[in-house]
Amino acid sequence: MSLNIELARRNMVEQQVRPWDVLDSRVLEAITAIRREDFVPSACRNLAFADLELPLGHAEVMMKPVVEGRVLQAIAPTRAESVLEIGTGSGFVTACLARLAHDVVSIEQHADFADAARARLAGAGLRNVRVEVAEAVHRFVPQQVFDVMLVTGAVATLPPRWRDWVKPGGRLLAIVGASPAQQALLYTRGADGQWSEEAMFETDLPYLNHAAPAARFAL
Repeated sequence: MSLNIELARRNMVEQQVRPWDVLDSRVLEAITAIRREDFVPSACRNLAFADLELPLGHAEVMMKPVVEGRVLQAIAPTRAESVLEIGTGSGFVTACLARLAHDVVSIEQHADFADAARARLAGAGLRNVRVEVAEAVHRFVPQQVFDVMLVTGAVATLPPRWRDWVKPGGRLLAIVGASPAQQALLYTRGADGQWSEEAMFETDLPYLNHAAPAARFAL
């Protein structure tokens, strides 16, 4: 294992992720343990630890390490919890979720992304995760409800049907709003079924298909 790679990984965690108030030791351990360089596109391997969004294809990106850390800390799955992820992408956040949670179902609309992520996850020795190909905004129907739901692409507004996929007592994190000033919003479902909402931080990510704001026409 290259000492330069390990130094770059440590610098990513200590100089990028932790200073952005990602202090959860379990999240930092997961980000450190999962080999991010194995989850980036081969053309971007030398940028695996850079403070950059990396292009994945299909007009999608891999989030910056600091944003990955923030969303994982905000949703904070435990080893007893089930997770639904919308947007597998490269599979890196999926891998971190699998390390943190009991089991993970990840939904990816692009079959080539899903195939590549499955291979990467298997290569990382993760057996508690399943990647499915589906369109999540209108078509996907889960076969269970989950303790935790994480959406890694943006939505203009949260689709109401997604709330039915989270158990009472569970939580949902999504990137919501109008680019370039979207917010990571944490929705928590009380034991009585009522929802509360908390703004966690601002960011800007590409929209999921069928989730962008309606086009505005000017005369």
